[in-house]
Amino acid sequence: MQKDPLEMLIGEIKGSKKYRHVAESVVRRIGLRELTHRKNLKEAIKATKNKLHQIGGAFVEFEMPYARWKGELETVYKSGGRAAFLEVCKRIMASHASTRERLADINRFYPAIFSHLGTVNAVLDLACGLNPLMLPWMPLPDHATYYGCDIYEDMIDFLNFFFQLTGRDGRAAVTDLGQSAPPVEADVALLLKTLPCLEQSEKNRSLPLLSNTKANRLLVSFPCQSLGGRARGMAQNYDQQFRNLIAPMGWSCQRLDFSHEMVFLVDKRNM
Repeated sequence: MQKDPLEMLIGEIKGSKKYRHVAESVVRRIGLRELTHRKNLKEAIKATKNKLHQIGGAFVEFEMPYARWKGELETVYKSGGRAAFLEVCKRIMASHASTRERLADINRFYPAIFSHLGTVNAVLDLACGLNPLMLPWMPLPDHATYYGCDIYEDMIDFLNFFFQLTGRDGRAAVTDLGQSAPPVEADVALLLKTLPCLEQSEKNRSLPLLSNTKANRLLVSFPCQSLGGRARGMAQNYDQQFRNLIAPMGWSCQRLDFSHEMVFLVDKRNM
């Protein structure tokens, strides 16, 4: 019996070192589409890997040593040295391109943003990456809940370890935003440099995701330069694209600028 091309594609992708921890639902969705647009299985596999690189692989330069990081975090956290614990958190976040760029503004990024929001009791972090390790720098109440989601299964396991270790009311889950928003209600949802990656895998998905996310306030950010360090008018282009995207919804929008990132504070209640 001839094997199903989609199952062969999934097996090839999940068998690779770089993408073995990507959620199968994501590989299946992208792979199915590429199989319908490519001449053969080999081309579909290559195209699927390219898409996975664009939406996640480009931000991860090497296989994350999560087991080692767990040990380091646990040792330093239980020693009671807060400064040392924060340094380990920063070192780990530097391993992911998205949070590495945010480290330049780590002491002012969330204080500046949350000063516009008032009390926040529940946060939803979409395509979170390692951003939950920024929790010690977020001006949140101790009882605040934090829900993160991403497509990497090993990353999700690590984040749940982090929540448990630090005693935070947090949970992370594997989620394919190309299919649906998580059914979680929050005071604010973070979509930090998320929309450009989402559009790489699922065109015209951004506005439905923003609309269906169960949070009245959104923090949506865009990079001001490429991963290679080139600006190329990115800030101006993303600013115009995003404002045009949400204009029909009538939502209020305020922009804050940081070293490598511009953040839009969106209030969906103002319609």
